[in-house]
Amino acid sequence: MKLKSIATCALLGLTLSVGTLQAGVLADLQSASSESGDLKSPTQDIRIANPNELKSNDSTQLFSLSRLTVGGYGEAVYTRNFYSDNMFRYSHAERYKDAKGHGRVDLPHVVVNLGYDFGKGWSMGTEIEFEHGGNEVAVEIEAEETGEFEHEIERGGEVALEQFWLQKSFGKGFNIRMGHIVVPVGQTNNAHLPTQFFTCYRPEGEFNILPCTWHETGISLWGKLGDWRYEAIVVPALNSNMFNNANWVKNGSASGYEFRVANHLAGALRIDNYSIKNFHWGVSGYVGNTFNNDIVTNEFSETSQYKDVKGTVVIGTAEFDYKAHGLVVRGNFDYGHLGDANLISAWNKNQNHQSFSPYPRSLVGEAAMAAGGEIAYDILRPMHNTGAQQLYLFGRYDYYDSYIPTANALTDYQWTDRHVMTLGLNYYPIKQVVIKAEYAKRFLKEQYNDEPMFSLGVAYSGFFTR
Repeated sequence: MKLKSIATCALLGLTLSVGTLQAGVLADLQSASSESGDLKSPTQDIRIANPNELKSNDSTQLFSLSRLTVGGYGEAVYTRNFYSDNMFRYSHAERYKDAKGHGRVDLPHVVVNLGYDFGKGWSMGTEIEFEHGGNEVAVEIEAEETGEFEHEIERGGEVALEQFWLQKSFGKGFNIRMGHIVVPVGQTNNAHLPTQFFTCYRPEGEFNILPCTWHETGISLWGKLGDWRYEAIVVPALNSNMFNNANWVKNGSASGYEFRVANHLAGALRIDNYSIKNFHWGVSGYVGNTFNNDIVTNEFSETSQYKDVKGTVVIGTAEFDYKAHGLVVRGNFDYGHLGDANLISAWNKNQNHQSFSPYPRSLVGEAAMAAGGEIAYDILRPMHNTGAQQLYLFGRYDYYDSYIPTANALTDYQWTDRHVMTLGLNYYPIKQVVIKAEYAKRFLKEQYNDEPMFSLGVAYSGFFTR
């Protein structure tokens, strides 16, 4: 028993050291990626499998490896962009028409997750995500000048605790989750693992108008009733000070403070249906007041134009996916509306102009939308029926506009209106590993330069415990 425990702990230490683990994710992931076709919940945040089957017996053990879940996912991407990334490429497009472009390598997401079943319906899940390699910060002694200590930022990136929750399961139909959770509004937030979309990066439309992956601290009620799955969530509302023209409300979930401001609360609801074999459809929505939801609140006089401003954000999404016989088809549509958009734009433009201010001080559109669809076929399927290896040829189309202004807006940023066409290959040597290649082109209105690009990527998602 000691030898087995030592060996198991050594394995856990090794896997954690490479930072590529994701834990506690549902067995739903295994089902969703299986070609047998019974599409369970596509929601890809950490969920304990089949909550009605959780062990309810009381155990005297303080810790049991059989109750621990460890797994992970990660992505590495090389991209060659055949266009300029200069900040003035839209305002002075003619200057960058013949730009040679630039290349880059990236680690979009590397995730470490742990899950544990305490028994009696209680479980927990955590997710630590390293985006773009994380932050590499060091203190060095400068030998060539005065020998002073210097604070060096060696690499940009982010490290985030994207999930930390406790869950009580009363049965398959009713579960309560409390803590830091994923807000599954939209197709990408609901299925964000790299083995579950074909593009090297997450699909561009939703990624550019909604927080992604959207995670907040709150409470969730969810369950499965027959062929239906529901989830209702209460979380802090977005912060309108962080909205902008390029990403609409995407950055509204960010906080530069050591806490998340929650002057206003918001609600989200998701419903999924699996009544048709191999086919799933889902809808989701979000509503919350976003103005004055920052660390500094303002009391406005009765004569102030901001007295009744709420900045209500309403988002609605719809999606579907089909997978069978080597064919995969997916589609999504998202639309969002921001109340009081003109007043919020005026307020944001006049935000604190100190250099360290986190506010973008940008205009924001009254609405934003994204629509996308993709189709893929496993061209190795006619050669075998086992599905041991898969080679998907896929095509994808995205349309999105992150700035749809009000009728009387003074500015219309037409470069925010984009079409994207992508053609590529996904090779799965095994189910948990994928190698990706794609060529994509972003089409803008005629006064701007189109943006072609080529990408290569490798990714995996898998489990290290059962």
